[in-house]
Amino acid sequence: MIKINLVREGRTVRGAGAAPTAAATAAAGGGNLANILIVAGLLLGVVVAGGWWFLKNNELKDRQETVANKQAEADRLQQIIKQVDDYTKRKESLQKRIELINQLKQNQRGPVKIMDRISQDLPDLVWLDKMTMSGGLVTINGRGLNPNAIANFVDNVKHDPLFEEPAVSAVSQVNASPPVYGFDMTFHFTYVPKVDTAGTTGTVGTTSTSGTTGTSTTSTTGTVKK
Repeated sequence: MIKINLVREGRTVRGAGAAPTAAATAAAGGGNLANILIVAGLLLGVVVAGGWWFLKNNELKDRQETVANKQAEADRLQQIIKQVDDYTKRKESLQKRIELINQLKQNQRGPVKIMDRISQDLPDLVWLDKMTMSGGLVTINGRGLNPNAIANFVDNVKHDPLFEEPAVSAVSQVNASPPVYGFDMTFHFTYVPKVDTAGTTGTVGTTSTSGTTGTSTTSTTGTVKK
């Protein structure tokens, strides 16, 4: 007859089942630790990425602010350049107007000034029948009571600071009694004196002037300095 101790066998079976439960617990604890490490690594990566993004974002903002400041400075300088260009254009326009006005004034004073100088250069016994000014050329038709007086007039014009070397045609007698000699003379003039010399003085009896700017004709009648 065989006897089995069920109480002992039960205890043995229950004791044998306790060992796998401890191993499973240890395995579960290791898995949780790995999960924790993974989560911690992810959190650390997020923190590092966030910090890097924050730094780069601040750097980008600084650069954008610098670019905006440079652009504002460039716009301000561009406005200044435009103002300078406008000022230069206005200055050139005004300068041209001033030059034109001065030229017109010079043209208006020119015939009067030339006539005044010629009247000062006229010696005694010489008078003018016609005087024409075209551009910078003066043409004179005149008469004198003797060739010496005409020669004195030519010499005065030659040494006048406003006149160039005169060219005189042949002096010819146009009237026998009293003897009168006619002559033609041309020379160029300038508004700026070549030298500061004094001319001879003289007066013209009757003078009339007609013409446009740059060209004028003067006729004189009567004897100068009788």
